This record gives sequence, C-alpha cells and structure tokens, in this order.
Amino acid sequence: MNLKRYFAIYAALWKNSVAREMSFKGNFILWIVVEMLWFGLQLAFVSVIYSQTDSIGTWTKWQMVLLIGASNFIQQIFQAFFLTNCTGMSELVRTGKMDFLLALPVNTRFIVSTRQVDLGAFVNALFAVCIMIWSAGKLHLHPSFGQFTGFAALCVLAVLIHYSLIFMLTSISFWTVRAQGLVWGYYNLFNIARMPDEIFHGAFKAVFTFALPILLVSNVPVRVLTDRLASPEWWLLMIGLGIMWTVVSEWFWRFSLRRYTSAST
Repeated sequence: MNLKRYFAIYAALWKNSVAREMSFKGNFILWIVVEMLWFGLQLAFVSVIYSQTDSIGTWTKWQMVLLIGASNFIQQIFQAFFLTNCTGMSELVRTGKMDFLLALPVNTRFIVSTRQVDLGAFVNALFAVCIMIWSAGKLHLHPSFGQFTGFAALCVLAVLIHYSLIFMLTSISFWTVRAQGLVWGYYNLFNIARMPDEIFHGAFKAVFTFALPILLVSNVPVRVLTDRLASPEWWLLMIGLGIMWTVVSEWFWRFSLRRYTSAST
C-alpha cells in the first residue's frame, strides 16, 4: 500500500467533507447544538443522582463527570471518522454504488470507511475535552505524561474496537441489503459506556466487558487518568480485544464481500 497516495486521497475526502458541511451551515450548527444539549442533560442527570448520594460504588461525582466526558469524547471521535460511512454502506449495496467503489484502484474497505468526515463531531469532542479538564480540576488531578499517553492510546483502541464491531455489523447488509437498525442499535449502547462498571453485575457485566466491550473501553481510560487502574491485565485485555475484533472484522468483511452481487445484474 502506497501510504503517500492514500494520504493524498484522504486529504481530498476531507476537502470534500468541508465543502459539503459548509453548503449546509444551518444543519451543521444545529447538529452541534443538539449534541451539546444531550451532553448537558447527561451532566444534569449526574447532578440529580449525586444530590442523593456521595458515591456510586467507589466513583465520586466528579469521577463520574470525567467518565461521561471521556465516553463522549470517544463516541464523538468515532462518529467523526466512521459512523456516517458505516451507516451508509447499506445504501451503497442497495443502489449498486458499491460496484463503482469496487472498481476503484484503491482498497475498497478504506474508501468505504473514509468517504465522509463528520466535522461537527470534532466540535463536540472538543467540548467533551473541556468537561474532562473541568472535572479533573475539581478532582485535583495532575496526570503524568505517561498517564496522558496511556489515556490517548486507550482512546485510539476504543475507537478501533467500536469501528471494527460496527463495520462487521454493517457488512451484514450484503445479505439483508439494509442493516442500519443493527448499526444504530449498537450505537445506542454507547449510553452504557457512560456508567461506572461497578454498578453492573453477572452476565450483563460480562457481556459488555468481554464480548461487546462497551463498558471496558470507557472505564479503563478514565481509571488510567485517575490512577485507579490496579492491574496491567486491563491494558492487555484492551489490546487483545482490539487485535481480535480487527482481525474478525476484516475476515467477516471479505467473507461478506463474496456474497455481493451487482445491483445491475
């Protein structure tokens, strides 16, 4: 793979995304406002809960706010780069536009996954960072360079895991033509990521920690920032799940692609 060539292609896709967003400025701004209002409601919910208690498990109010900020940051970065493209794959299959992408002299998964960039999500991710800085100040946290680096690496792993899982789900559209319901169903599970893992028990916690690691990918980065990660096993688990779901997702994509028949035939 010629990296310089792919960087040039990706830069052109970014340019097209900016032009598209600026063509609909009202929708761009409205979507940012809606996301911020939703974020504000989550913070208000935390305030209501903690007006009745000092902690949930071992999580204090400001640790919970930090968790919500981190989970929203991960969600918005994923949304910025991948969500629109994953949800749009069904339409590519249904309309036959996948034929055109398959004929391009580039990796098909690359072009399917990176066609559009949601610029508004970057604004919302920045707002999430502001919330994390605010809550870290309230907690009097002074993370080391190693903790910052670890947090950033774990956030990248979290986005990779989410992308791999959702891309695998959207690949089902080669059988069903439409798979948006599955994709949005998984995306709605992001709400679970905003909760401390300590409030869940039994099979539910096991499923959303190891099988669909939605709890894991938000709780572990925050534990690194707050110096509450007692064992390196959680690092190894995140890395292992990232590698596993990336491999499984690529295999399933190739397997699904063999089922594709042109819409023009």
